[in-house]
Amino acid sequence: MPSPSDLCIATKAVERLVKEEAFYRAELAKQQERVRQLAQEIAAAEDPSTLDGNAEFVLKQENRAVDETKAVFAPLKQRTAEAVSTLEEQIAIREADAADDGTSSDDELDKARAVLRTGQTAVAKEI
Repeated sequence: MPSPSDLCIATKAVERLVKEEAFYRAELAKQQERVRQLAQEIAAAEDPSTLDGNAEFVLKQENRAVDETKAVFAPLKQRTAEAVSTLEEQIAIREADAADDGTSSDDELDKARAVLRTGQTAVAKEI
C-alpha cells in the first residue's frame, strides 16, 4: 500500500481539526446549559436549605469548566489556520503538477478543495 500523499495528509489534518472544533463547541454549549440551569435553580430556591449543600461549589466548578473549554479555542484556531495554510500550499503544488502534466483535477484534489473551504470557514468563526 503506498504511503499517503502530502496533499492527503494536509487534508486529513484540516478535517480532524474542524471536527475537534465542532466537538468543543458542542461541549461548550452543554456546559453553558448546565451552568444556566444550576444558576436558575439556585436563584429560584426560596429556602436555601432545600438546595444541595454543594450547589454553589458545583456552580463554581461548572463555570471553571466553561472557562477551560473556552481557552481551548484560541490555540485550536491557530493550529487550524496553520493546517489550512499547509493545505493551500499542497493544493497549489498539486495544481501546478497537474498543469505540467496536462491532466485535469482528481478526486483527492477535489476533496482537498472542499475541506479547504470548510477549514477557512472554521478559522473565520468567532471564538
